[in-house]
Amino acid sequence: MEKNKSRNSFTGSLGFVLAAAGSAVGLGNIWRFPYLAAKDGGGLFLVIYVILALTFGFTLLTTEIAIGRKTKQSPLTAYSKVKKGWGFLGVIACLVPVIIMPYYCVIGGWVVKYLIAFLIGEGGAAAQDGYFEGFITSDVQPILLTIIFLGIVAFIIFRGVEKGIESSSKIIMPILLLLVVGIAIFSITIHHTDADGITRTGLEGLKVYLIPNLEGLTVKGFFTVLLDAMGQLFFSLSVAMGIMIAYGSYVKDDANLVKSINQIEIFDTLVAFLAGVMIIPAVFTFMGTEGMQASGPSLMFVSLPKVFAAMGKVGNIVGCLFFAMVLFAAITSAVSVMEAVVSSLMDKFHISRLKATVIETTIALLGGIVVCLGYSKPYLEITLPSGSGATILDIMDFTSNNIMMPLVAIGTCILIGWVVKPKEVIDEVEKTGCKFGRKALYIVMIKVIAPLLLIILFLKSIGILTFI
Repeated sequence: MEKNKSRNSFTGSLGFVLAAAGSAVGLGNIWRFPYLAAKDGGGLFLVIYVILALTFGFTLLTTEIAIGRKTKQSPLTAYSKVKKGWGFLGVIACLVPVIIMPYYCVIGGWVVKYLIAFLIGEGGAAAQDGYFEGFITSDVQPILLTIIFLGIVAFIIFRGVEKGIESSSKIIMPILLLLVVGIAIFSITIHHTDADGITRTGLEGLKVYLIPNLEGLTVKGFFTVLLDAMGQLFFSLSVAMGIMIAYGSYVKDDANLVKSINQIEIFDTLVAFLAGVMIIPAVFTFMGTEGMQASGPSLMFVSLPKVFAAMGKVGNIVGCLFFAMVLFAAITSAVSVMEAVVSSLMDKFHISRLKATVIETTIALLGGIVVCLGYSKPYLEITLPSGSGATILDIMDFTSNNIMMPLVAIGTCILIGWVVKPKEVIDEVEKTGCKFGRKALYIVMIKVIAPLLLIILFLKSIGILTFI
């Protein structure tokens, strides 16, 4: 218990909210949310996402933050503190960020590459066909940029909770929000006439994004949208990967958890929504409806540079601002992923922050090099349940996001909903005297609805449930 008394903590609720929101606002929001919204009927996806964020997402977020603050432990050790014999859940929860960190740093290195390209006026070259493939299949450059990105993140983690995570979040998050809002406004105001004389505007693209498209919607189609939105919540809220337990363990006992959780929900949903406003109108204006079907790396590093190039001189400036914003988002998320592992090593093995940071940095670096070489050297001929071929990055992403994270979330719901009972979390939330306004909703969600939805999502993810 003495160790817990000297445990670092956020100086106040603002630091916690910004750090947690920074974790939530990452590459998943920027390159996955707009694609899913475009694919799943625009406004229909948005409505379902917001409803799920306020129910399903709120339940998982509240549970993990409460577990962290109650136990004052990181994910690796927190579950066994909640209930003896449940430490295996902490092991899985801790392994998720261990797997994610290497490939996230590789993608962070890609962002650094494109930011540099636009900063030195080579945005036009970055928009050319084959530029992205040529870069990721080169031998040395991706590894060097991965090391740069990882070095920035490791430095922030080494500085600790207050001087590192909290201080960087208070600087980065306001800048990030300003950039997101600024680019979103610009995206709505643009217009373009293509070679066929067809003129499209950002406002038309905004309508595609906002107005629900129910044409041809079936029951199966609705479930697809529902599961897409639920899967996106894992990315958006950073749940089921130990991060919110780690951050929750740094929250002071007198903090108002209800207020903080509400603010994190609002901040994350707002930025996810604005990511769509940034990207969908711009891609629609310059590339039409078919251009919006790109997702992941192809959206960020192939489609958008072409959009910026089509904007003319202003495109290079917009490209600089956009990739600066993406870099900030990637850093805040990577910091939270690394902290989940570092805090776990510190709590489990009672080692210093420096030693834990060096260990996790080494693991991430070695893993990152393997991911980079997966593009330039061997190509693994493995087919995922989705039917697509896989690189090393794809395999790591599928393992962590489609298998391990749903299992952690299901296990957490069973532990809190049925083993130790929801009162354990409710008492923690209300111990400062604050009113838990969604208490009845929380109990129903954690015991019944959330685990059922998670089981369906998991079975669909691994290819067992094919009729939905």
